[in-house]
Amino acid sequence: MVGFGLVYGGVNAVFWSSLARVSSSWLISPLMGAAVSFLVYKCIRRFVYSAPNPGQAAAASAPIAVFTGVTAISFAAFPLSRTFSIAVLQALVCGAIGAVFVSRAIKKQLGDLLSSEAEKIATADNTDVQQGGFDVAGPRGAQLQIVYGVFGYMQVLSACFMSFAHGGNDVSNAIGPLAAALSLLQGVASSAEIVIPTEVLAWGGFGIVAGLTMWGYRVIATIGKKITELTPTRGFAAEFAAASVVLFASKLGLPISATHTLVGAVMGVGFARGLNRVRAETVREIVVSWVVTIPVGALLSVFYTLILTKILKYFM
Repeated sequence: MVGFGLVYGGVNAVFWSSLARVSSSWLISPLMGAAVSFLVYKCIRRFVYSAPNPGQAAAASAPIAVFTGVTAISFAAFPLSRTFSIAVLQALVCGAIGAVFVSRAIKKQLGDLLSSEAEKIATADNTDVQQGGFDVAGPRGAQLQIVYGVFGYMQVLSACFMSFAHGGNDVSNAIGPLAAALSLLQGVASSAEIVIPTEVLAWGGFGIVAGLTMWGYRVIATIGKKITELTPTRGFAAEFAAASVVLFASKLGLPISATHTLVGAVMGVGFARGLNRVRAETVREIVVSWVVTIPVGALLSVFYTLILTKILKYFM
């Protein structure tokens, strides 16, 4: 957008204050993602891993996380009423329904294992609890199986949460220039609210899905394997934190990058385990690619604009 503006209107055609606001969000979003994921994972270690019965603690924490996520989505993205108090109440009801659903699903899938482990802990002596599968490093054996089982289900939901936030932010970024062009073609004033046709948004969503299908595996491999070692609990912490930050930013109208935020969140989970748990080389490559894409994108925009302008003049 900056490159296009510089070609057609010069330096004064670019709203530099808005650009500074957008650029600052690119710097702030990875830091916010890292900070929130750091806190979420620390809470998991404190209240789940360090609990006398980690499996039961994980099963109890899952509905709380679902309640928080569903309530946030319901209030931020699907306000069912324009009255603030009613919208909050309806969001809380949606969150409660989601929490009950997840609680029952976990009991159905892991209920027998939860009961057997609870009986073992109840009948064991204090000296036997360590041998039963738990020490300061975290749960072991059946307890670890329960924790990973619970957060495995939770990670599916957090991935959906992240995908929702990603679509609400990045698809909007991609459709923004097209929406501006459509508003000019429709003769809509710049100060008026732009109405984007549903089919245009659908094409934007299709583009996101098609890109994920064809090239997304490379980004998935980088974020999932090359930054730090991820487990269901760490993956959930990173996705839940990143989705919360992106959804909050989308509600405020900040065009931050979901990828920037998620990378920062994955780093935050790694930092929660120690500075040496994050691969500095991979992070360095990612940051360099972020910096390079900005001027390269502007230069390519200038190049394509000049070429297309000459082609259009030739045919006209």
